[in-house]
Amino acid sequence: MLPKESKSVLITGGAGFIGSNFIPYFLDVNPNVNVVNLDKLTYAGNSDNLKEVEYHSRYNFILGDICDKVLVTRLFENYDISGVIHFAAESHVDNSISSPHDFIRTNIEGTFNLLEIARTYWNGKKDRFHHISTDEVFGSLEEEGYFKEDSKYAPNSPYSASKASADFLVRSYRHTYDMNVVTTNCSNNYGPKQHDEKLIPTIIRTAINGEEIPIYGKGNNIRDWLYVSDHCIGINKVFNQGIAGETYLLGGNNEKDNLTIAHKVCSILDRLKPLKKGKYASQIKFVQDRAGHDFRYAIDTSKIKKELDWEAKENFDRGLEKTVTYYLDKYTI
Repeated sequence: MLPKESKSVLITGGAGFIGSNFIPYFLDVNPNVNVVNLDKLTYAGNSDNLKEVEYHSRYNFILGDICDKVLVTRLFENYDISGVIHFAAESHVDNSISSPHDFIRTNIEGTFNLLEIARTYWNGKKDRFHHISTDEVFGSLEEEGYFKEDSKYAPNSPYSASKASADFLVRSYRHTYDMNVVTTNCSNNYGPKQHDEKLIPTIIRTAINGEEIPIYGKGNNIRDWLYVSDHCIGINKVFNQGIAGETYLLGGNNEKDNLTIAHKVCSILDRLKPLKKGKYASQIKFVQDRAGHDFRYAIDTSKIKKELDWEAKENFDRGLEKTVTYYLDKYTI
């Protein structure tokens, strides 16, 4: 049972990539806060990601679905929840194209369920609801320009459309009910504990298994890369210090196209786990592009830097090497 003298924060989807990096950090820097982690443990969630806090005195894991109204209500009542940090989401774009229903249910209906229960339970109190979103809600950039907090929404996949819908729901609860909400939209995260299906783990896994390294189209789609621990620091800052009703964009200021990422990973592998003959880059193969593949994402982080004194600190090449080392250990056990 969690300590009664500490307030409890409900973290949804905490066994996923970003959530499982965030929870140990959050517990460490907030010594008077309990964490209740609600996760359904679908393909993207892994309880092993949280082995380091499994027996922590201020941590409790609950297996369940954010769409389960009875369960979520019971958590608010039993743990006296005074804050929500909402990571839980279906997030793989390819899956949203082939099976959009799960994205609508979890990302929209699930967010609504959490908001409504929080509003009802808090009943006018200023407890905080922090919604974690993505830069994909803004659509695609050309070669110039950056997403800002007031950028027009233009989602291009069922995934990004479902996240945009959730963003608007959160916004509406601020303007209609004066709820204490904040939203953060982040760029592409990389680092330990990411699901194997994502780009960087896929490059590493296929490379060391001697398989073709699949790269969509010509590999010229550009993303801004944010090391996950930098993101965790930013989330904590916004949750504790952000202005109610505001949105903050978090990015790493590391724009790289997918082909460059593949070559950088292969170069690190050549040094850390060299092949007996040849180079890993010879395994790169271009495959049919994803439907509706956005060309470029890039984020202007000036607002959060000015207002909350946050900016990404991790050097990209150093962060990428740490990431490759992590997956080499994971895949070669």
